[in-house]
Amino acid sequence: MNRVKKTCSNEYELKAWEEGKLVLGIDEAGRGPLAGPLVIAGVVFPVGYQNSEIYDSKAISEKKRNLLFDVIKEDALYFEIRIVSPEEIDRYNIYRADQMGFQSIAEQLPCDLVLTDAMPIQSEHEIIPLVKGDQKSISIAAGSILAKVTRDRIMEDYDRQWPQYGFAKHKGYPTPQHLQALDQYGITPIHRKSFGPVAAKQMTLDLFPEEG
Repeated sequence: MNRVKKTCSNEYELKAWEEGKLVLGIDEAGRGPLAGPLVIAGVVFPVGYQNSEIYDSKAISEKKRNLLFDVIKEDALYFEIRIVSPEEIDRYNIYRADQMGFQSIAEQLPCDLVLTDAMPIQSEHEIIPLVKGDQKSISIAAGSILAKVTRDRIMEDYDRQWPQYGFAKHKGYPTPQHLQALDQYGITPIHRKSFGPVAAKQMTLDLFPEEG
């Protein structure tokens, strides 16, 4: 059975582009993992830009994401990728760290309208948070691809440093393999110490250090 190809409706871009306005789309990758950074990316395409291949990064293959990563960077008028460290996540909490990253990108890139993937922020520009924005806006979808590919590559690098954790496979998400490795090998410098399973492991180490 042939799968129906999904494309972004671009309703908000099309309306803004009719008025000659530049649209910034922002999305992130890595809110849920126990380890590694949060990556946030913003993209501004030329007015009227089209590419039917660009869609929610989670809904397309790794091979296609990697190809589109280079296409997006080449075609965009502007793009920005912000890497938020585990330390920042622990300091501010994941939602606030995410929001601050969105805010920073919205303040840096030239645009008239900012579309976010369901993230409310403050800006001098008009802001429209869209639920499932990476399926509705080519600009947000492009941001999701830049963010996910960047983060996946970072986690693959970390896998070479700590191969026993399997970061290349699960990308830091709390899979059974990751939780077992966390219990067996302990906490690495890239783990988010404020996240439940990591915090519980740290508490165990504090109470029973000889078991670590």
